[in-house]
Amino acid sequence: MKTGRSYLSLLFGIAAVVGVIGCGPEAPKTEAPSKSVTDSTGQAIVDSIKTPMDKARQVENKLEKAAERTSDAVKDATP
Repeated sequence: MKTGRSYLSLLFGIAAVVGVIGCGPEAPKTEAPSKSVTDSTGQAIVDSIKTPMDKARQVENKLEKAAERTSDAVKDATP
């Protein structure tokens, strides 16, 4: 008789633990941002990177042309 009660109390204990864990609070559902918001934000990021890169390319081209002129001047000056 004692073993029957211990199994029964163990069963109720397990059921109580499962019930407490299963009835936990749910995480609140967050609303995903709309596609237009994410697209505009992404485009703003691309534009903020693109402008400095374009300026850097222009400086690079000027430096290459200056290096070519210097090289030509050195070649002309050498006997």
